[in-house]
Amino acid sequence: MTWTVIDSPIGELRLVARGGALTQIEFTPFRDADGRPKGDRVDDDPLLVEAARQLRDYFAGDLKDFDLPLAPVGSAWQQSVWDQLTKIGYGETASYGEVAARLGKSNAASRAVGLANGANPIPIVIPCHRVIGANGTLTGYAGGIERKQTLLSLEQDALF
Repeated sequence: MTWTVIDSPIGELRLVARGGALTQIEFTPFRDADGRPKGDRVDDDPLLVEAARQLRDYFAGDLKDFDLPLAPVGSAWQQSVWDQLTKIGYGETASYGEVAARLGKSNAASRAVGLANGANPIPIVIPCHRVIGANGTLTGYAGGIERKQTLLSLEQDALF
């Protein structure tokens, strides 16, 4: 496992890779006690360099679709939700209920969608920030509502 840290408009991000795929993007404050994940910091790892480049381009409004090998770890349900999130277009949003419906589930599954959304280990690239409440409000985001608003605003501004 290798990792690096990059600056972004929403704070430092820690990018983690394993086996040739991106496995995590973490927001500060980082969760582990000593501030470092297992593995080695490798700032010149080709995959992490490319992920950092694509993230910089995204934040600059120049990249709308990421092209990175991903390997998020989660249950089959979480994987299905995360796959659906990648289908929400840049600058678009969907409610938790809409994501549930796209998965062939009733609106009652929206809470389960929310839980899977909150467990997304690769935010931004797997765009969990694009999921909003049924009434259009911004609801929970693992990185905080302010970061969610910043990401959504960045995408809206880049469209115009």
